[in-house]
Amino acid sequence: MEAFISPFVLYLAIAIGAAGVFLALPRRTRGVQAIGGLIAAVGGGLAILGMTAANIADRPNVYFYIFAFVALGGGLRVITHQRPVYAALYFILTILATAGLFLILSAEFMAFALIIVYAGAILITYLFVIMLATQTPMNDDVESLADYDLEAREPLAATAVGFVLLAALTTMMFRGVPQVEPAADATAANAIIEVMPGRVETVLRRGGLLQPGERIATDPTTGRPLINAGERTVTLSSGRDARRTIAWPEGLGARNIEGVGMTLIGRHPGTIEIAGVILLMAMLGAVVLSRKQVQLDDAEKSRQARTLAGSIGEPSASTPGPERTA
Repeated sequence: MEAFISPFVLYLAIAIGAAGVFLALPRRTRGVQAIGGLIAAVGGGLAILGMTAANIADRPNVYFYIFAFVALGGGLRVITHQRPVYAALYFILTILATAGLFLILSAEFMAFALIIVYAGAILITYLFVIMLATQTPMNDDVESLADYDLEAREPLAATAVGFVLLAALTTMMFRGVPQVEPAADATAANAIIEVMPGRVETVLRRGGLLQPGERIATDPTTGRPLINAGERTVTLSSGRDARRTIAWPEGLGARNIEGVGMTLIGRHPGTIEIAGVILLMAMLGAVVLSRKQVQLDDAEKSRQARTLAGSIGEPSASTPGPERTA
């Protein structure tokens, strides 16, 4: 951990940030929230400056500090703003700033995937749930908020649990970095190519390695394409029995996005299904809550009843009355 940041500075910044977030959580006293936000900013700035001081020779550029402070400030307002819709908008700001940090690391796929998934699909789902579950306010009470939005229910317990987990995860992350061993070879990484014959055939055709009428041969018993990731060879077939084996071109290998997709679909398909069920249940719950009708008070009901009865009982001036006969 000392190679990245001093442990004392790290845990001090976490403690200061926890105190700031505790004070900045929704409460009826407005002045305390501003003080808590300032203290939380001091904690986040101390952590960033501590990492910079430990790696002064390899310090990041100025955009890192801009995106980092915007992401921390937006995340703080997500959990401290009293209006859920504004909290969702601050969530978009946090996602955009985090995407900027990924761009600094040359991880363009992660940046755009973060924006498309979270700032697009997930956030739209949250907004639908918020709008459907929020009851329409009274005519004379438009700016009112529910009690659970005005004041946090258990700010001390939530802050303590959250920042203890943050400290534990940060410690595990720093201790795990030196223990990561590089792969002995690229066989495991390129094994995914064996189930992607279409991409292999496209690369071979672009490289001029496929003759007219040739295609990747398949095993007659299993039907799998004859692509060997261990030996980096591909068996081609131009007829019933005419086959030849060639070596992989140098540029052929598994890309990061292909590894992510095949891992999710091949090894963890249940996680995608569970996420879809959770989002569906959230939408169904919002629809059930939205069926609640706005209850007017008795005085408003009486006033509307008297107004309606008076408009029906009194004839309109434009309506001609019955003619009087002699």
